[in-house]
Amino acid sequence: MNTTLGPHIFCFMKESVQDRPAAVCGADRPTARESAFTTITLKIFGKRERKNHMNWNIITDSSCDLLPSTSPDGRIRLASVPFTIRIGERDFVDDEHLDTMEMLYAMEQEHSAGHTSCPTPDAWLAQFEQADCAIAITISSQLSGSMNSALAARDMALEKNPDKKIVILDSLSTGPEVLLCVKEIERLIRHGLSFDDIAAHARGFLQKTKILFALSSFDNLIKNGRIHRLTGMLAKALGIWGIGSGSDEGKIAFESKARGAKKVVQTLVSTMKEHGFIGGNVAISHCDNLALAQTLKNSILDIWENTSIEILPTRGLCSYYAERGGLIVSY
Repeated sequence: MNTTLGPHIFCFMKESVQDRPAAVCGADRPTARESAFTTITLKIFGKRERKNHMNWNIITDSSCDLLPSTSPDGRIRLASVPFTIRIGERDFVDDEHLDTMEMLYAMEQEHSAGHTSCPTPDAWLAQFEQADCAIAITISSQLSGSMNSALAARDMALEKNPDKKIVILDSLSTGPEVLLCVKEIERLIRHGLSFDDIAAHARGFLQKTKILFALSSFDNLIKNGRIHRLTGMLAKALGIWGIGSGSDEGKIAFESKARGAKKVVQTLVSTMKEHGFIGGNVAISHCDNLALAQTLKNSILDIWENTSIEILPTRGLCSYYAERGGLIVSY
């Protein structure tokens, strides 16, 4: 019996068509010239905002597992605009009040396929209006209409205030990769770089980071018809995990499978080596599986001691797709 899970591409994070806003022109995707420029290192930028006392909003959709927060000096605010997750007859708003465990339980009890709706333009607009400088990072535009919503909101905000500084970055990813970019932007703000330099550097940063995922449950894929029910059930019974990555185009693909948690960790670490990882910053998101996330962290540190690793639980959207037990890692 064939239990193969891949290697076909499947954009399993797409919302229903009716939940996506219409396409908007003028996306802030880098040109070839911009891409070359963004590889310039921080030392070469040199340009700094004179006495940078502006207020900054770093805004993500809830594909990023960081919760909203404000820096101690009040200058840097991390904001989040929520997806909505529909399970049966219930809507779960993916904000800081969401009980993720309750949502997971509802998913596991529901027999029909759920779906997600991206943040509205009004939700993005409300955040753009709250700071002098706004940098928004969205889930991959290949997986969701969130970026189109953000672009529509940017246009509305600039109509009201043409001098406001707003940039929209397409992460071409999700989850912990967005988190790493947020942390990098915070660092650049603290170094006093200009708005334009920060935006350019962040684009280049997103082109260099990677994302991997490991799934132990395939219920969502079964319910949505992506995997045959018998194949998915057999894989789960045998302890087979699906392991994949994000492509440069911002899509998601299963690439291999592993049997058992130990083999999963070995495969993830081996893939990091293949990608040329030599140490640095790593973010691991887990869906109710802190023990395995910690095991992965220890395995990474055994090889790359000069690595800073942050572990955090998945919020609603990443929990919906990773499902209970799943891991997502970016570096």
